[in-house]
Amino acid sequence: MDYHPLPKCLEIRKSPIEGMGLFATEKIAIATNLGITHYEFQKELIRTPLGGFYNHSDKPNCQKIQASHQDLDCYVHHLFALRDIEAGEEITVRYTFYKIGEFDVAE
Repeated sequence: MDYHPLPKCLEIRKSPIEGMGLFATEKIAIATNLGITHYEFQKELIRTPLGGFYNHSDKPNCQKIQASHQDLDCYVHHLFALRDIEAGEEITVRYTFYKIGEFDVAE
């Protein structure tokens, strides 16, 4: 099995927002789970490759959601699409964490 640090629908490239960013390589549907951005063990965050390259926006197209992972005794932070994202669009979030039940789909 090959290791892929990012979903096949994303790539890293230079961002007009700041440094490097994540960009959609194909259309991503609303509410798609793009994967795990962080693991939280005993209040320490461990960032995954997915969590290292998205940028902030006040009008984000994605949102991080925190969920408990019973098997690992930790929290995991997933990245979900708030709306349909077009190919070539940069992946952005509002820099904060949301917990289960706080996910709001953009109108």
